[in-house]
Amino acid sequence: MHNKNNNKTYTYIQGLRPFSSSIPKTLKKHLRKGGYNFSNIVDNWTRVVSKKISDACYPVTVKMGKEMRNGVLVLNVIHGKEMQIEYEKNEIIDKINSFFGYNCIGSISLKIAQNKINKKNKTIPKIKNFTKIEEKIKKIKDYQLKSSLNNFLKAYNEKLK
Repeated sequence: MHNKNNNKTYTYIQGLRPFSSSIPKTLKKHLRKGGYNFSNIVDNWTRVVSKKISDACYPVTVKMGKEMRNGVLVLNVIHGKEMQIEYEKNEIIDKINSFFGYNCIGSISLKIAQNKINKKNKTIPKIKNFTKIEEKIKKIKDYQLKSSLNNFLKAYNEKLK
């Protein structure tokens, strides 16, 4: 056994420490502020609320109290969909609270997003000379990597056609 002397004395059994001592301080701060709740809401947003609501808004932040209850969810709402989301506030709160199993969110605050998020159609650059790429692939010794690159090159060629 050994003692840790930082104003308080803790006794640990040969290398065993509480899990909380192994978590970085910055992560602890976010967990205390409700970062876990926010990441769960963002990850499961379309599953928790309907597709119609998730197309009109998305979560920005969650402001939680000390007890981790009755937080304020801030949503960015696409311009023109404010009234729809305003009417759906109680439904969103109920769905999120039922997802967590307790009253995690007490109210919702809306922010109007000025611009829609545009999904740009990215074009695939056209490669004119595949012989150099094929020569480099032939020099690779790892069979799995070589076959994966050949399959990728084949799919790329089909995509261009």
